[in-house]
Amino acid sequence: MAQDRPRLDADPGSSDPAAEAGLGVPGKPFSRRAPYLWGLLAGLGLVTAIALGRALETVGGAIFEVVVSMFIAAGLNPLVRWFERRGMRRNYAVLVVTLLVLAVLALFLVALVPVIAEQVTRITDNAPGWLNSLQSNKSIQKLNDDYHIIGKIKAYVADGHFVSSLFGGVLGFGLKVLGAIFNTIVIVVLTLYFLAGYEDIKKSLYRLAPASRRERVTLLGERVFDGIGGYVSGAFVIALCAGLSTLVFLFIAGMGQYAVALAFVVMVTDVIPMIGATIGAVIVSAIGFATSPGIGIACVVFYIVYQQVENYLIYPRIMSRSVDVPGAVTVIAALIGASLLGVAGALLAVPAAAAILMLVREVFIRAQDER
Repeated sequence: MAQDRPRLDADPGSSDPAAEAGLGVPGKPFSRRAPYLWGLLAGLGLVTAIALGRALETVGGAIFEVVVSMFIAAGLNPLVRWFERRGMRRNYAVLVVTLLVLAVLALFLVALVPVIAEQVTRITDNAPGWLNSLQSNKSIQKLNDDYHIIGKIKAYVADGHFVSSLFGGVLGFGLKVLGAIFNTIVIVVLTLYFLAGYEDIKKSLYRLAPASRRERVTLLGERVFDGIGGYVSGAFVIALCAGLSTLVFLFIAGMGQYAVALAFVVMVTDVIPMIGATIGAVIVSAIGFATSPGIGIACVVFYIVYQQVENYLIYPRIMSRSVDVPGAVTVIAALIGASLLGVAGALLAVPAAAAILMLVREVFIRAQDER
């Protein structure tokens, strides 16, 4: 009968359910070394990498704000610990530092921003006259006759819309200003959150390490955080010293009408590693020479003397607790950071390089020495 006829596609010794159901014997498993499988997996990996890269690019601004906030919190933490060493509980120390930061920001916005804006306007109004005085120099006059540089600078500075055109019109300028204000608020809020939970965040990071190595990771991590905090806070203190000394000097030298604006410029540029102090000195000296040759010479002498004092007295004392970074590493890190993230990248690159250098010294080089 038909039901007694053996099936040609069935394996008599097979107990496979598919074979018993009359679906045939399954073939051999697909080879994991097949080119198609490797191509499929590689293609999926490539698509995943592209999607991840685009996602990181989309949230890059938020990641940058988080990193900046963490660095600022690390820079403010030494001030919190200073209050703790004087008997204040950490919660109250964080509150005091937070109130101090908010008070400084409010003072800057209310008292200094209008003065800086007024003095910048005054500098802009006087710039054409200074450029006219430069034409008396024969070399500059010849250069101007060939390329009309001074005329172009005059037109650019005198044009009241050059700032707005720089940012894409009035609407673009307004959006840039609003974006800068929003980013500043976000960074301030994140910094306060990171500062409040600074110790808990560090402990959570240390717990990611295996228990057998957690003690060493904790010691290395504390060294890294202390080095970063010391560098960031020290850089701001040094910049503040440069700004205040410039402010006092400019009032004494007879440039009080530009003193606040130029002192702020010097303070901001002094934070930039290696070349920031020179940039600020060149700007102030150029305006000094445009005002009066005697004032210009006095500016040059002042900054030569001040740079020696800063390099050999102020900087070593303030940076004694931070990680020592060789000059070549500082320059390379600043160049890489500036090429990636601009001025902010140059600022963050040096403490990051200091942390990496410390880990290399304590982990890699020590392991090499023990072999």
